[in-house]
Amino acid sequence: MYEPGWSREEGVVSELELLPEPTGVSVSVSVSVSVSVSEQPSASRSSRLTVITIVVVVAVRAMSRLRRESSRQSVITVELIQFIIQYRAKETQEKKKRRLADEDDELSEVQPDAVPPEVREWLASTFTRQMATSRRKSDEKPKFRSVAHAIRAGIFVDRMYRRVSSSALTAFPPDVVRLLKNLDDWTFDVFALTEAASGQVVKYVAYELFNRYGSIHKFKIAPGILEAFLHRVEEGYCRYRNPYHNNLHAVDVMQTIHYCLCNTGLMNWLTDLEIFASLLAALLHDYEHTGTTNNFHVMSGSETALLYNDRAVLENHHASASFRLLREDEYNILSHLSREEFRELRGLVIEMVLGTDMTNHFQQMKAMRQLLTLQEATIDKQKVLSLVLHCCDISHPAKQWGVHHRWTMLLLEEFFRQGDLEKELGLPFSPLCDRNNTLVAESQICFIDFIVEPSMGVMSDMLELILAPIAPMNKAKPSTLVEHEPTANSTTNSAIVIPNSGITPSMEKPQSRTEAKTTAAECLARKSLTGSAASKFNIPKPWLSCLVENKRIWKEQAVKDAEARALATAAEEAAAAAAAAEVKEEGEGESKPETEAADGEQSESAAEPADGAAA
Repeated sequence: MYEPGWSREEGVVSELELLPEPTGVSVSVSVSVSVSVSEQPSASRSSRLTVITIVVVVAVRAMSRLRRESSRQSVITVELIQFIIQYRAKETQEKKKRRLADEDDELSEVQPDAVPPEVREWLASTFTRQMATSRRKSDEKPKFRSVAHAIRAGIFVDRMYRRVSSSALTAFPPDVVRLLKNLDDWTFDVFALTEAASGQVVKYVAYELFNRYGSIHKFKIAPGILEAFLHRVEEGYCRYRNPYHNNLHAVDVMQTIHYCLCNTGLMNWLTDLEIFASLLAALLHDYEHTGTTNNFHVMSGSETALLYNDRAVLENHHASASFRLLREDEYNILSHLSREEFRELRGLVIEMVLGTDMTNHFQQMKAMRQLLTLQEATIDKQKVLSLVLHCCDISHPAKQWGVHHRWTMLLLEEFFRQGDLEKELGLPFSPLCDRNNTLVAESQICFIDFIVEPSMGVMSDMLELILAPIAPMNKAKPSTLVEHEPTANSTTNSAIVIPNSGITPSMEKPQSRTEAKTTAAECLARKSLTGSAASKFNIPKPWLSCLVENKRIWKEQAVKDAEARALATAAEEAAAAAAAAEVKEEGEGESKPETEAADGEQSESAAEPADGAAA
């Protein structure tokens, strides 16, 4: 019953420090038990003393163990734990309030007294995307029951992170590092990157962006699991060997949405979870694309069209296949999200991916224009991010000509392949899918005039409206995690290192947005708000000049194509006329001997009666 070194007859005094002295927070436990040797305790006092002794033993053991652990790890103070708990609780409440306030449905028009609370909760959970917030689920993360539990949890997390960070390091391709330094540019040359990265562009760009925004650290994503996940994503994009909808397109869209997040200040309007969801949606928005359109799936009666009832066939498949992949343990980068966080992220990713369906384009633009005309417009974050991703998805005509022209040729080749398949199946050609009757330049001019340019305009107006109130408070954009190139004084073979997963040029510690220290000029690449207070907030619009230049080149190309077609048509007509004339001459040549023979026969027949008459 009694531990060695402890005596019932002697007094015991133990004082332990829970945390080291430098932290500024110490928790001490003092237990004092005094028993006189000559005194004969009663049975009740004996039992009480036994209980006290046991409590002392357990407390001393636990605190000694905790002290050993804390001496080996970085110390997390009690004040820090309490601040984190209070902050997270306040942030959760604000998220719930914003979700309820931003929800665009008719439930808000129902008076609170009109229906019982249970019915209202059922309406909200069944017919809207609102979550039931009045009840706490039993399987949600419990709050810390004591400061000691919080400290233990903090020490455990810190220990696990240090274990991952101190793992073996491997070299990172220098050419990839050099190209990733241009990741903040509007026109990022993903074609040059794929040559340097041996075609594995997803793992480099995705890991860099997740790390740059601190998502890997904040959501406790294991490097090994992230590497496996990105490898599977890359395989899914390369499954059908599409010329356009492949891993390069995924990275191009992901980089473009990164530009919109950091260079416009949009990231300051979003939470860390919403930023993570936006990057993830951009990465997965065309996962396992078949290289054919929704119309082809519907017309051919594919299994995918039957599964999704001809509605947003590919977009539904992209979202569904992505979350099926994330459900597998070895690829689940979302395993450390709480249930509430997972629901929020899943809902946002699905909404954004489904928003890339082009059949919703004009409806989406019309709805946003109407919201922007309101005096006090309240725009739902899902609608904002869905429109941003949609614009990024169709943004290649707004990039520099070299990149845009290459994307255009790849997209047309994918269309032509679908046309060839439609011809084999006896289906009518889809628009722009006939190799012999597609006007490339004219199609791109119309695409820019009626789709891309208006979309980028609506997105610009929307971002300027929602970001203007927070413009003076905009934080610095996340600094790159790519190591700087070696200086002249450094060795040329200095290694650029990453975790043993081999997939990032990150520094040893990921930096959060608040830790990024840059100058005011580097904070946002936007027009500064100088002058009067009434000056309008503007975001950078590098796509405007690109659209003008690309349209000019396409118009020139259209004129050349028209002249070439006119010459080809004239040549064909001349050839046809020559062929007809030749046929006519051949016909006349064959008919002339026949005519002469017929004339000879007639003359002979006419001469015979004359001879007879003479006789």
